[in-house]
Amino acid sequence: MTDEKANRVKGRLKLSNSKLNTLLDITNAINNNLSQEKLFFILSNVLIKDLHIGKFVLFTYDSDWHVALTEAINVNEAEKVDIKKVVSKYQTIDVLNQEVDPVISEFDIVIPVFHNNKPLAYLLLADFEGEKIEISPIIKHLRFIQTLSNIIVVALENKRLYREYINQIEVKKELELAQGMQSLLFPRSLPNTDKLHVKAYYAPHSEVGGDYYDVIKLKEGKTAFCIADVSGKGMSAALLMANFQANLRALLSVTDDIEKLITLCNKKVIESANYQKFITLFVAIYDPNKNSIRYLNAGHQPALLFQGEKVIELKSGCTVLGMFDELPHVQSGIVKIKKNSKLICFTDGLTELEDLNEKQLEVDGLKNLIHPLFTLEKIYEAVRIKIDDLKESSSLKDDITLLFAEFQ
Repeated sequence: MTDEKANRVKGRLKLSNSKLNTLLDITNAINNNLSQEKLFFILSNVLIKDLHIGKFVLFTYDSDWHVALTEAINVNEAEKVDIKKVVSKYQTIDVLNQEVDPVISEFDIVIPVFHNNKPLAYLLLADFEGEKIEISPIIKHLRFIQTLSNIIVVALENKRLYREYINQIEVKKELELAQGMQSLLFPRSLPNTDKLHVKAYYAPHSEVGGDYYDVIKLKEGKTAFCIADVSGKGMSAALLMANFQANLRALLSVTDDIEKLITLCNKKVIESANYQKFITLFVAIYDPNKNSIRYLNAGHQPALLFQGEKVIELKSGCTVLGMFDELPHVQSGIVKIKKNSKLICFTDGLTELEDLNEKQLEVDGLKNLIHPLFTLEKIYEAVRIKIDDLKESSSLKDDITLLFAEFQ
């Protein structure tokens, strides 16, 4: 073997060992959980010191493309590259076509990094020690550069996905805790006596919701029935509803004058939500001594009172709570209660459920579903089955809450 040939072989072995050592360093760095900055420093060091590449820019993807690493070009200039156009045109290592984007005229080579057929990074290279790309020995190292970039970028992507996974677990735990706390707001037991029988149904749109029902014992044997719905869904709605429930219970302990109660509730909602959200509410107070219900409907779905073959929609009231400093035209209603009368209260999540033809159930559909001679258990079961049937044909778009009462 001639000295020249031996030197070439030694040179190749040295370069191969250098590449292997670099890959080993990167692997160790990843295993030691080094930061993104340190991993990119290793990549930059290899490109500049080992491979003598004078200019480059690395774009990475995380919900959108952004500049992650540069050399001999400032970030502002690098951001002028239409990277989305580059991504759409180049799927493999290639020589850049300057007609794609005039801004990339300063670069010669594009190296894409894919993972699971998803583009994660694009590396643009230039300035190979003053040589033209056609004769530069860097051509032999493009696969190595791609491999090195791939290892780093995929490792960072996996770390990002793992962080997201951990965050999702934490959020889920928080929501489960919130769900448990919210369940404590609902009555733990409902009246079931020889004069009054109550049942309830609650299905939140997500882990927590903005619907609320309550049954509250008052003085002189009276009972208050409440059902409410906060605009919106999720945690903000649940927090406002929890605050509203506390205020409503406190006010009911002071007064059972429904019109005064609703005026005070409106002020409390404005204080809590600052006109950003509103609440619809149906509240009724049953007086067994007078066999009557006094009620007020604040922009809520009309409660249905079944008395034999007759169905009464309880609509008297006012507008929603939380929108106006002074509620216009507050007017409560009163109805006499006959034996075996049934009160059905619900939120619009029920009446807005759709069938396969996208037809909503609506209030009339609920009326037709409930036979006047049904017992409360049969009404509850019929409505629950209908909800399950409609949920099969259309996704649950809102919280669903029902409150049933039967007066003996």
